Amino acid sequence: MFRSLSVRDYRIWFGGALVSNIGAWMQSTTQNWVVLTELTENNAAAVGVTMALQFGPQLLLVPFSGAVADRFDRRRVLLITQSLLMLLAAGLGLLLITGAAELWHLYAFALGLGLVNAFDTTSRQAFVSDLVGSAQLSNAVALNSASFNSARLIGPAVAGVLIAVVGSGWVFLINAASFLAVLAALLLISARKPPEPAGVPRESQLRQLSAGVRYVRRRHDLLVIFVMVFLVGAFSMNFPVISSTMAVEFGRGASDYGLLSSILAIGSLSGALLAARRPSARMRVVIVAVGGIGLVSLLAALMPSFWTFAATLVCFGLAISTMLTTANGFVQTTSDPAVRGRVLALYMAILMGGTPIGAPLVGLAADALGPRSTLVISAIAGLLAFGIGLAWLFVERGLRFHRGGGLRVTVTHAGRPGRGDDPGRQTETLTAPISVLRRGGPAIGAGESVPQEGSTASATGAIRIGDLDAEEPPETSQDPGAGAPHGDDPAEPGAPGDGGRRMR
Repeated sequence: MFRSLSVRDYRIWFGGALVSNIGAWMQSTTQNWVVLTELTENNAAAVGVTMALQFGPQLLLVPFSGAVADRFDRRRVLLITQSLLMLLAAGLGLLLITGAAELWHLYAFALGLGLVNAFDTTSRQAFVSDLVGSAQLSNAVALNSASFNSARLIGPAVAGVLIAVVGSGWVFLINAASFLAVLAALLLISARKPPEPAGVPRESQLRQLSAGVRYVRRRHDLLVIFVMVFLVGAFSMNFPVISSTMAVEFGRGASDYGLLSSILAIGSLSGALLAARRPSARMRVVIVAVGGIGLVSLLAALMPSFWTFAATLVCFGLAISTMLTTANGFVQTTSDPAVRGRVLALYMAILMGGTPIGAPLVGLAADALGPRSTLVISAIAGLLAFGIGLAWLFVERGLRFHRGGGLRVTVTHAGRPGRGDDPGRQTETLTAPISVLRRGGPAIGAGESVPQEGSTASATGAIRIGDLDAEEPPETSQDPGAGAPHGDDPAEPGAPGDGGRRMR
C-alpha cells in the first residue's frame, strides 16, 4: 500500500504536501466563513461569487496551464506557484488582523488564488510522474488522494477552533507558514523533468483539445459521464455554501462549521478507499453514485437538527467521492491512449466549469429561499443525472428486466441479448468495465495540494495522432471472465466504454 514511499523524492514530497494540505484546508474553511459572517450579514450569494472567482480561471486557462507544465521544469514552476500562494495567504491574513479587510479584498484574493492554482494544479499533476516510475504511479496517486482526504479531515476542524480562539486572520498566516514545508521539500528533491525526444513536432494546446472534442463526440458513454459530472459539479458540490449556511441555520458557530467539513471528509476518505479496492472503473457505479447524491441531499434537507444533518454528510461525502473517483478512472482507462490527455483536460474543464455557474445560483437560492433550498437543488441535480445515466443504459445498452416465475427477474443487455443465454458466456458486461490497474499508460489523479471539490487532471504533453474524424474506436472482443483486455502495452487496442461496439 505504501510502496511509493520507498522512493526518496516522493517520500519528501509526500511529507511536505501533507503539511501544506492541512494548512490549505484550514484556509479554505476560514475564507468562506469570513465572507459569510465577518464581511457580510450571512450573504450566501457572496460565498458563491467567491467560489466562482476562485475556480473560473482554472477553467479558462486550461490550454495555457497545460503548455506551461509541458514546456518548463515542473519543479521550478511549483516553486514559483507555491511561493505566490504563500504570499497571497500572508497578505490577506495581515489585512484581517489589522481590520482593514473588505469584501472586495476577499474577491481579489479568490481571483488571485484561482489564477495561480490554474498553473499549480497542472504542473503538480505531471510532477508526480517525475518522482516515481510508471509502475508505481498509480500507487503514488492513491497516496496523494489519501493525503488530501486526511488533511480534509483535520484542517477544517482545526480552523473552526482557531477562528474562535485566535481569529480568522491568524489562520491565513498559519497557512502561509505551512507552505514552507512544501517549498523545503521542493528544494530537497533532486528529480527533474525528463528531456523531450528530439525531432518530435509540438502541437498547440488548442489543437490537442480540439482533437479530444472530436473523440468524445463519438463516445456517447463519455458524453453521458461528462453531463452527469457537470450537473453534480455545478449544483451538488457547493459544500462551502451549503455547510456555512446550514451551520447558521442551526445557530452554530465557526467551530461547528469546521466540524461539518471534517465529517464530510470521513465519507470522502471512505469512498476513495473503497474505490481503490475495485479492480475496474464501472460506469454503473457512477450512475448509482449520482443517484445516491440526489437521495442523500433530499434526506439532508429534511433533517431537523444539527447532528442529524451532520450524520447525513458522511453518506454525502461517500457518494461524491465514489462518483468522482470512478468517473475519473472510467474516463482515463476507456479513452484511447493517443488522446487520453486531451480527454482528461476536457473532463477537468467540465468538472470545474460547473462551479462558476452553479455556486452563485445556489448562493442566491440560499438567500432567497433559505439554506435548505441548496440541498433541494442538489437533490434535483443528482436525480436528474441519475435519470440521464439510466436512460443511456436502456437506450444504448439495451438494458431490460424480464420477470420470471415468482420473484425471479432476468436482466438482459447488449452483451447478453437473450433471456436464455448463459450469463457466463456473454460477450461483454453491462457497462464494459476496463481494468484500471492493468491498462497501459499512466493514470493521472486528482490534484491534492489545494482543496477542490473535484478531481482535476490535465494534458501536459503533445501527442501526435492521425485524423480522428476518419477513425472509429476499434472493435474488441472481451473475455467473459475479464471484462477488459489486459496487458501493459500502451499500444494495445483499447476497448471503448460502450463495450467494444462501434459508435456511429
